[in-house]
Amino acid sequence: MRRWFVTLLISLAAGISLPGHAAVLAKGTPPKDPNLRTLDSLLQQPEERIDLARAEVAIERMIDPSVDEKATLGLLDAWASRVKARLPQGEAISNDTKVGVLASTLYQPGPWNDFHPFSYDLDDELGLSIPGKLMSHYLATRKGNCVSMPVLFVILGHKLGLPITLAIAPNHVLAKYKRDNGEWMNIEATTGGTKSDSKYQEELGITPRAIATGIYLRPLSQREALLVPVDTLMQFYRENRPPEQVMPVTDAVLKVDPNNIVALLVRRDAYRRIVDDRYAKQYPTPDQMPPSMRDGYMEIYRNQVALVQKIQSLGWVPETQEHRTGYLRTVEQAKTGQQGGVR
Repeated sequence: MRRWFVTLLISLAAGISLPGHAAVLAKGTPPKDPNLRTLDSLLQQPEERIDLARAEVAIERMIDPSVDEKATLGLLDAWASRVKARLPQGEAISNDTKVGVLASTLYQPGPWNDFHPFSYDLDDELGLSIPGKLMSHYLATRKGNCVSMPVLFVILGHKLGLPITLAIAPNHVLAKYKRDNGEWMNIEATTGGTKSDSKYQEELGITPRAIATGIYLRPLSQREALLVPVDTLMQFYRENRPPEQVMPVTDAVLKVDPNNIVALLVRRDAYRRIVDDRYAKQYPTPDQMPPSMRDGYMEIYRNQVALVQKIQSLGWVPETQEHRTGYLRTVEQAKTGQQGGVR
């Protein structure tokens, strides 16, 4: 197996690339996925008609069909009403005030949340649990992570008339709202506080190139914000479906945002799984494959190399052990009550 990856690195250094991925789906193509039609419909609708709440629930139902659309949307309206009831009356309300009241309604114990605030699920330290990423689960348990927490914050912000959206960082999602002076402000939804772009760059090891190419920390359009719940769908597919079925989901995402780093990384991993399943598990080295299989292998292999090159050119770098250790330290501090949250 190791020799296959050595071969990959040699080819990467040689700069091999080849467009398309016809050979990826040529063998063992699964039946047409009914979720793809729904997904395309959600992602291709006019920007002004996009409803993040309804889209979120529709995508969650692709992962867990037991999600109750009517009940979930009703809960969102109910929480928005709780926030509105606490806003100052009879005066113009600034965006800062709306955000502050929204954050305290969710995160500070009081009669507005039945003294049961929303918080980060410290038992899911890395926020990898798929249920924990679903807003419906978060609403039911009031325990979430860095996906479900900002998604709920942004959806409720929309219901308050806030100019607010999502943004992504390495293995993380945050909210951004526009202050009355036009300045974008970050909301760290795992704690309800604010944090600067520079602080995220420092804590998460974001490269200047990644900022310049826009893969991290920029405010997402309404359509691009829909890709955040689709990221969870891609994780679900990666863990539960063959790689050939993962590829079309990444196609749908990359049609909206060709530089979507999550989709590119999922696609890279799908290529690796295909190479492992079709070739590496059967043949110790590429040169031991039958000649009839080599063309298909080389097309997949070259596409994989080209994809790795693109990911690197966008400024993505793998998470370092230092950053992982630092994050886990904040989780342990939160567990012992030394600070209010994570990130």
